[in-house]
Amino acid sequence: MSRLFSTFSRSVAKWSGRPITFAAALALVVLWAVTGPFFGFSETWQLVINTATTIVTFLMVFVLQNTQNRDGEALHAKLDELLLTSNAENRFIEAERLTDEDIRKLRRLVEKEMAAEEDGGEI
Repeated sequence: MSRLFSTFSRSVAKWSGRPITFAAALALVVLWAVTGPFFGFSETWQLVINTATTIVTFLMVFVLQNTQNRDGEALHAKLDELLLTSNAENRFIEAERLTDEDIRKLRRLVEKEMAAEEDGGEI
């Protein structure tokens, strides 16, 4: 089930980011707006667009979050591999799993190292 949802999420994310998809959504909104006078701008007419956009937005949140999570995990795995196979320090491996405070400490340490390198000295 997870593999099926991942495949589905990738496909939806790919299609939702295309110009043709945006154009289709825009065309639907324009069509809805044009039909307003025919329906007397009734509450039902308004409810159609409100319900449709709410449902699409609600579902897209989960689909796109799945895609983003997977992409983030893959990126971290690639970066961890680069750290492991280089002369970089291993303390940065899986830094995304640290607490916010530990990440801030690592960031301050990196900033100190960058400043020392710019000055041509050691920490």
